[in-house]
Amino acid sequence: MKIVDVVCSPGRTGFYFDDQRAIKKGAAHDGFTYVGEPVTEGFKAVRQAGESISVMLILEDGQVAYGDCAAVQYSGAGGRDPLFLASDFIPVIEKEIAPKLVGRELESFRELAEEFDKIVVNGKRLHTAIRYGITQALLDGVAKAKKLTMAEVVRDEYETGVEIKRVPIFTQSGDDRYDNSDKMIIKGADVMPHALINHVTEKLGENGEKLLHYVKWLSDRVLKLRYSENYNPVFHIDVYGTIGVAFNYDMDAMVEYLKTLEEAAKPFHLRIEGPMDVEDRQKQMEALKHLTARLDKEGINVEIVADEWCNTYDDVVFFADNKAGHMLQVKTPDLGGVNNTIEALLYCKKMGVGAYCGGTCNETNRSAEICTNIAMACGAAQVLAKPGMGVDEGFMIVNNEMNRVIALANRRNKCK
Repeated sequence: MKIVDVVCSPGRTGFYFDDQRAIKKGAAHDGFTYVGEPVTEGFKAVRQAGESISVMLILEDGQVAYGDCAAVQYSGAGGRDPLFLASDFIPVIEKEIAPKLVGRELESFRELAEEFDKIVVNGKRLHTAIRYGITQALLDGVAKAKKLTMAEVVRDEYETGVEIKRVPIFTQSGDDRYDNSDKMIIKGADVMPHALINHVTEKLGENGEKLLHYVKWLSDRVLKLRYSENYNPVFHIDVYGTIGVAFNYDMDAMVEYLKTLEEAAKPFHLRIEGPMDVEDRQKQMEALKHLTARLDKEGINVEIVADEWCNTYDDVVFFADNKAGHMLQVKTPDLGGVNNTIEALLYCKKMGVGAYCGGTCNETNRSAEICTNIAMACGAAQVLAKPGMGVDEGFMIVNNEMNRVIALANRRNKCK
C-alpha cells in the first residue's frame, strides 16, 4: 500500500500552552488565565491556546491515515523543544517531509518511523511535535494497509509478547481537584487524580499542609463514594517540584513529609510525581535516585515518578539505569517519534521500572487514541487519560479506544 499524497490541517489541542517558568516565578491566576508577563521565549502570554497539526496520508486505495503533531503544556521548559505553533511548522512538513513520504510503501512501521524520526533539516532534527505526528500517521497507515489495529502492529513488529488487554487509566483533574475527583470515583478511574500541585503557597502549602489535607480528603472521599470495596485506585499526584522548594531541598525533611502523605493516603497506595526540579538533568537524576533509595530503605511505601528532565529515550534509559524513580513517565510528545515511546516503555519494563505511557493534557483525541494502542501493545503500567483536564472527555477517549481495540483483537483471534 503506497502513500499518494500528504495533507496538513491546523488544529486546536485539548488544553493550553502554559509558561511554566512564569508560573513558578509567581504568575497568579485571574479566572482561567494568568496575570503577568511571559518568561519563556515564544510565549505571548503566560497561558495561550494550544495548537496542533493533523498530518493526513492519502493511501492509494483512498483510505486516509492520520496522526496529530502536538507538544506538551509546558513547552520550552525542562529541556524541551520550543513553543509549537501550526503556522510555523505546516510549511516545514509540506516542504521537507511530504515529498519524502509520497510514493513510500507502508510495509514496516518500525523501519519507516525510525527513518522519519531521524530526518535532519538544516543541520537540526525536526521539532519533537512534528516527529510525533508523522510517526503516528505512519503507524495508522501500516495498520490500515495490514487491516490490523495499531496495537497489533506494534505488538507484532516489536515482538512484545504482550496480550492485548486493558491497562490502568490515569485521569487528571486540573485545578478543579475536588469536583473532578468525584467524577473519577464515579467512573472508576484506576489511577487518580494528578491534582496539578504546581504552586507552593496556593496548592502545596508553605509546610506542605494544603496537600496533606487534600490527600486525607481524597482518601475519605473514595471510601465514601466508591461503588464497591474492590475499587482501590492508586493516588498519583504531580507536585511539579514544589516539595523540593517548600522544604529547601532538605532530603530528610522531604522524606519525613512523604511519610506523612503515605499515612494520609491509607488505605490507598500513593505515587508522587516530580517531587523536586533542580533544573539540571544529571542533578535531577541524582536527586531522584537518592530519594527513591531513601524511601525504599526506610520502608516508606510511596512511589516516586520521574518527569522533568526525563524527556527523551536516552533520558529514560539514563533514569531507569540509575533507578531514579520507581516509575518513569514516558512523556510521549517529548520523545518525538512514537517509535521512541515504544522503545522507552519496553526498556522500563526490562529494567523493572514502572512504565507510564504519559503525555500532556495539551494533546488531541487522535494522539490519545494512538498512545492508547501503544500502551496496550507494550503492557504499560498505566496510560494517561488525555487530552484536557475535564476528566470525562479524556477518560472517554482512552477507555473507549481501549475497548474497541480489545474487541477487534478478540474477534480476529476467534476467526483464526
